[in-house]
Amino acid sequence: MLITLLREMARRWPSDDDEGATAVEYALLVGLIAVIIISSVTLLGGNIDAMFDDVANQLGGGSDSGS
Repeated sequence: MLITLLREMARRWPSDDDEGATAVEYALLVGLIAVIIISSVTLLGGNIDAMFDDVANQLGGGSDSGS
């Protein structure tokens, strides 16, 4: 999906050398943002799940699903 997006972006932009460099820079930024999001979800996922479980238990509607 990312490769398709990058190809479409490259196809729409003019073929100047500066524009090609810009497309590469945007691709690197998109990749870096994806890595940051994946890392954040992986590292914080358990803590967030526990926090929602605590809130649900305090509200009296908690049912432990075992996840």
